[in-house]
Amino acid sequence: MTREPLLVLDNITKKYGAIEALKGISFAIGKGEVVALLGDNGAGKSTLVKIIAGGLEPTSGRMLFEGREFLARTPSEAKAAGIETVYQDLSLATNVDVVANFFMGRELTRRVFGVPVLDEKAMEAVVAAALASAGTRIPSLRTRVEHLSGGQRQAIELNRFVHWGGKLVLLDEPFAALGVEQTRRGLDMIKHVASQGIGVVIITHIMQQAFQVADRIVVIRQGVVAGDVDSSQTSPDAVVRMITGETLAGAGPAG
Repeated sequence: MTREPLLVLDNITKKYGAIEALKGISFAIGKGEVVALLGDNGAGKSTLVKIIAGGLEPTSGRMLFEGREFLARTPSEAKAAGIETVYQDLSLATNVDVVANFFMGRELTRRVFGVPVLDEKAMEAVVAAALASAGTRIPSLRTRVEHLSGGQRQAIELNRFVHWGGKLVLLDEPFAALGVEQTRRGLDMIKHVASQGIGVVIITHIMQQAFQVADRIVVIRQGVVAGDVDSSQTSPDAVVRMITGETLAGAGPAG
């Protein structure tokens, strides 16, 4: 890896009784790198993401985050370290506006006659600048999230993550419910996030999306790494063969 490592997974295993969901997963994610995590249903992708995000503890193995041994025992611990998971249904409060979602739990206040009140103008200015820097267009920041499109909601969540110092974002099928144009904007947003030096892991079943946005493709099959290749050095056909088990790590472009 030429990039500075952000997260290193070293021989991660996960057992449920006699069932071994992960059988020794090892790979690294660099700062500012987009890694597409591919594999069939049941391959172990979601289990691995939950371990990174603090939802599960590994049976064995270790993780290094920013050069230090790391294990999040809860999602809150992972978030505190700068690791966020974005699912299809997102984690926004739909009954409040964009600004309230962006600052949830971190509201700015000012004192009026000694009494703290929300500094709405300052918060709105911060959100406007953050969205503008990413090229995200929302007509009114005072619009309730329930009235926004899926793509706009996703952009808010990712921009919020970047603004508050996120370091690694895990995207689990982020475009499954989006249309073509919203997906295009979402892929652009991922590139913007990575350009800030943030590591990105994207789980997707759509091969075209993986090749559009990922620097590397990691294939998991039956709990092991069946391929770890630069996206520019492989092809969709070769990746499909890794997923189905026709070939293992290091497959090059299909001839």
